[in-house]
Amino acid sequence: MDLEFLNPLYEHPGPWASVYADTSRRTESTPDERSLEALSVSRTLAEQGADEATCRAVRTAMEDLRLSTEPFGRALFATAGTVVLDPPLTVAPGGDQVHWGALPHTAPLLELAGEDPVCLVAYVDRRGADFELRAARGTQDAGAVAGRQWPVHRTASSDWSERHFQLRVENTWEHNAAEIADALTVCQEETRAELLILVGDDRQRRAVHERLPQRLHPQTVEAAHGATSRLLDEEVDQARADHARRRAAEDLERFLAALAPDEEGRTGAVEGVPALIEAAREHRIAELLVRPGAPDARREVWVGPDPDQLAVRRTEVKEPLGEPEPQPARADDALLRSAVATDAEARSLATARPLDSPAGGLGALLRWR
Repeated sequence: MDLEFLNPLYEHPGPWASVYADTSRRTESTPDERSLEALSVSRTLAEQGADEATCRAVRTAMEDLRLSTEPFGRALFATAGTVVLDPPLTVAPGGDQVHWGALPHTAPLLELAGEDPVCLVAYVDRRGADFELRAARGTQDAGAVAGRQWPVHRTASSDWSERHFQLRVENTWEHNAAEIADALTVCQEETRAELLILVGDDRQRRAVHERLPQRLHPQTVEAAHGATSRLLDEEVDQARADHARRRAAEDLERFLAALAPDEEGRTGAVEGVPALIEAAREHRIAELLVRPGAPDARREVWVGPDPDQLAVRRTEVKEPLGEPEPQPARADDALLRSAVATDAEARSLATARPLDSPAGGLGALLRWR
């Protein structure tokens, strides 16, 4: 997950209200229910110590969701009476979640908004292809390519001239497949789509697939269902979910391999809160790996207003790091703040096995050994 969009959060000192609003449930009474939920969230924040202005800002933002058609929900991050960021979710949070603390509670975003691979769908036929970008929140047109329009159909005759015509048809198909593959490659580069799905009959899909650059083959899927099938949407969603799981598994595999020391005894990965905090302060984290709900994710650490001011013990922030009033925070949130500040990435390992790695549920791949 690219964390750049979280930068605005860390331009404010906090403390923070963090709310994950679930908008996935809809009935005739949904607007009234959401108004009650907005009031309940505001009261919960007040009970946790939030100031009145911030409670009011969150309640207003929640009220604005009364008639929302958001399919999953929104995260709301507010401080000093202002909602600073409200990213959409790609997975329903399973009920509203409310948190008040020194840092924004961003860790759930890895699961609720992080693994949403953009998918480029190509609807292929003999004359060309239409391209469509798909993500959890919807679809959008991504252009089209038109190949040669004639001749594209065979005949059944055995006459020499007809056989010559059929050869020209074959050449047209081959030419169009190459045109589609080239256009699809350019579109993928421009959109940075992580997954390509080819829709069409067997021969058309295969012809385009074979002409794609080798680097795109591992992320290309040929759909079993056609453009008019009601099952195509399910197939695309499944392909996107499978891709996200593969990425998490690959990252965990890289992490486990990097834990092994090199010839000089250095490792390319660390696990456990003390080692991770040390790596974060040295700006060495390349990718933070988080297993949601694991013990170390909830572990209390101490932080100051600067991302480098984090430590296992309060005195380590207060004395060596120069912050007179350190505040407690969750380890996952503190490490994510450091990751944002140093342009690192992060990934949820919710689906990756083995389930007991990283130790404690937090680990990182390092920028150098």
